[in-house]
Amino acid sequence: MKRIISVALAAFVLAFGATSALAQDKAKAASKGTVAEATAMVQKAIAHIKKAGREKAFADFDNKSGPFTDRDLYVVVYDMKGKVLAHGANDKMIGKDVIELRDSDGKYFVKERVEMMSKGPEAKGWQDYKFMNPVTRQIEPKSMYLQRYEDLIVGCGIYKN
Repeated sequence: MKRIISVALAAFVLAFGATSALAQDKAKAASKGTVAEATAMVQKAIAHIKKAGREKAFADFDNKSGPFTDRDLYVVVYDMKGKVLAHGANDKMIGKDVIELRDSDGKYFVKERVEMMSKGPEAKGWQDYKFMNPVTRQIEPKSMYLQRYEDLIVGCGIYKN
């Protein structure tokens, strides 16, 4: 009888541990931005530029506790030459020409963005690269949704790890 209780107890502990680990994985995944949320954030950002004007909108995008920062999601805006006009995760980037910036694999990701968005006023799409996650502080694979608005490149990305 003791053996049956011990086996049952061990099975319960294993099952509870697996359930707990699964719950933690789900919570971790839920804390990350999604493709739909990143796309919606870019749409929301463009609508805000149209309504509030560039100066006010860019200040709102730069506000880490504002409505354009959500977990690991944040808005970035570049001009068509690769200069950062707004950056929701790193205000030290604002005003810098980053056209030559490379990710940890050597990819010129800003140059690629400018090329992607130079295809016309309706240009939009996804781009993969590696960048530091502001939540984990680690370099991680990232996909950014980009959309051109007038002479601006507006983006918001998701981390894949």
